[in-house]
Formats: sequence, structure tokens, C-alpha cells
Amino acid sequence: QVHLVESGGGSVQTGGSLRLSCAASGYTGSTVCMGWFRQSPGKEREKLVAIDDEDRSSSAVSVKGRFTVSKDKENNILYLQMNRLKPDETATYYCAAVRSRCYWAGMDYGINTPSSAWGQGTLVTVAS
Repeated sequence: QVHLVESGGGSVQTGGSLRLSCAASGYTGSTVCMGWFRQSPGKEREKLVAIDDEDRSSSAVSVKGRFTVSKDKENNILYLQMNRLKPDETATYYCAAVRSRCYWAGMDYGINTPSSAWGQGTLVTVAS
């Protein structure tokens, strides 16, 4: 069974940086698309970045050039490096994964399916 656990959230000043981690288990030997999303109270979930097994990645326009996704394949950890954070990026950040290739042009990169796994989320607060 797939299990995802995020960590690394916290408070940061405007313009600061944070790195989120997502420890993954249960995907050994599978084609997997993994990604990061966020959601603020009263807002819809927003896709941020996705990465596939060959380390190809895509970023949403809102975070391109500031957020970077990467993987530690040996330890099955997904990272999200966030730089130049803004107050309106205060949200709960989630990692998610699906046993499929990434659909770069699709909604949610094809990650949000009935068989997807989601972490519990980690809160990021950006103080103005």
C-alpha cells in the first residue's frame, strides 16, 4: 500500500525559502508520477509541480522559476524547494502520487485519480 508523509512546513518571512519533503513507500518497481499541490482555506486546490520516473518535471506558471521539485530515488523522498515565498502562498502543501505516467498538459498532471495516494499535508505560513 502506498504511503506518503510530508514534512518541512513552518513559518517563513516574505521572500524566504523552505524545503518540503515527502517520504514515499509502496511504489517499488512501478511507473509513478508524483507532484506537489497546495490548498488555502476557501480556495481550490492548486497544482504546483510534477515529476516522473525519468526526472522530467513541469511547474505551474505561478511558481515557475521559484519552486523546484526533485527526488532522492535511493531513499524514496520527494522534495519541493520553495524560494521567494509570498504571503498569499500560505497554505497546506500536499504531495501526491499515482501509478501512471505524468500527463503534463492535464489537470493535476494526471495525478488526481481514484487510485492516487495523498499525504496528510504540511502547513506553510508566509508572514508579510
